Amino acid sequence: MEPTVGHRPSVRLRDCEGRMVASTHLYRDGNARRDALIGWYRTIRQLTDRLAEPLGAEDQTIQSMPDVSPTKWHRAHTTWFFETFVLKPHLADYREYDPAFGYLFNSYYEQIGERHPRPQRGLLSRPTVEQIGGYRSHVDAAMQRLVETADEALCNTLAPLVELGLNHEQQHQELLLMDIKHVFSCNPLRPAYASAQAPGPGSIPPTSWIHFDGGLVEIGHDGTGFAFDNEGPRHKTWLEPYRLANRLVTAGAFLEFIEDGGYETPAIWLSEGWATVQARGWKAPLYWEEIDGEWQVFTLAGRRALDSREPVVHVSYYEADAFARWAGHRLPTEAEWETAATDLPVVGNFVESGALHPRPAAGDGAGLQQMFGDVWEWTMSPYSPYPGFRPAEGAIGEYNGKFMVNQMVLRGGCCATPPGHTRATYRNFFPPDARWAFSGFRLADER
Repeated sequence: MEPTVGHRPSVRLRDCEGRMVASTHLYRDGNARRDALIGWYRTIRQLTDRLAEPLGAEDQTIQSMPDVSPTKWHRAHTTWFFETFVLKPHLADYREYDPAFGYLFNSYYEQIGERHPRPQRGLLSRPTVEQIGGYRSHVDAAMQRLVETADEALCNTLAPLVELGLNHEQQHQELLLMDIKHVFSCNPLRPAYASAQAPGPGSIPPTSWIHFDGGLVEIGHDGTGFAFDNEGPRHKTWLEPYRLANRLVTAGAFLEFIEDGGYETPAIWLSEGWATVQARGWKAPLYWEEIDGEWQVFTLAGRRALDSREPVVHVSYYEADAFARWAGHRLPTEAEWETAATDLPVVGNFVESGALHPRPAAGDGAGLQQMFGDVWEWTMSPYSPYPGFRPAEGAIGEYNGKFMVNQMVLRGGCCATPPGHTRATYRNFFPPDARWAFSGFRLADER
């Protein structure tokens, strides 16, 4: 049995009266809006702390590769965001918890000032985990005081900033789980972050194709409710008739790709993908390990036998594209994916399910399955600005726009995504060689 760090964390996003928390509450008037604002703030912030609860102080300090950040850094950085962009500009008597934290926990905001190098975050044995907890409490108390005393005009200013900060923290909740999984995978003990059960026996629906007519469509966020700036402006684009696979590509299908020599066949790989495979010695997805002729997979619940029914996960764009070519198909564009997902309910295997791993498709296979949750789905679209996109002025404008090069778009959310955080227009992005994210894919083709 794998050593277990902690029990499954509680991840329900509900207010004190048991209602699901939604960002639309921020647009009420008067005291109701202030109450909703601080209630939602507390709920999101408490979830971050609950996700860190199973981890010891030693766990929270490790950085296993440059792309991974220590857990305590995530907890501090999300706190720094509120301190820097909300409290310091808007709470007149606010006193910083520690002025040095601005240098330690700034991520990439050049206009804010110098920062500690990202690959060296794991060297920060100080401040301690306990001090980071004190930092979070200090900022939380100041945020409550600011919101409770804000007049209507200030509340109008604060609401979008707080909403952005909370959505930013939700992104880091997902990153926290991605990163600790990589950290634990590098430990010879293969510790488990939380207890979880693999799905029981049963079959999954066969792969079928859902057809779409194409034509002139509109994609992008329409301005109702929250969205990140990279999700707009809404605009028209042309789609040829296309089809999407009804469900995600499974681990079993990917195993067939491996056994057919997929990682040894240069003809099906993009040039940079093939060079990456050769340089890094890839033979299977990240966290797969062949032991005594049987494939094992490392999960947040420890190592277990590979379930051929579950979606393949932790593959790069290069691997997804090579599989699609091998199978005689392609990946969808982000416009195709969004058009297909627009009228679907945003339900699926998100972090609150407690699975913390992709689950096999269920049901009879009618219609599109697994469009939200389970895995972030690679598309064949490069991450670039929509027509008419302009980043916001100031440091906040560095949030998304500065990364619009050398990245590919993913859609849909994953098993580590907090509830209520994703939507059909959400544009995630990673470099094409990234594998530590909960990334998978579905196939597409022309009609």
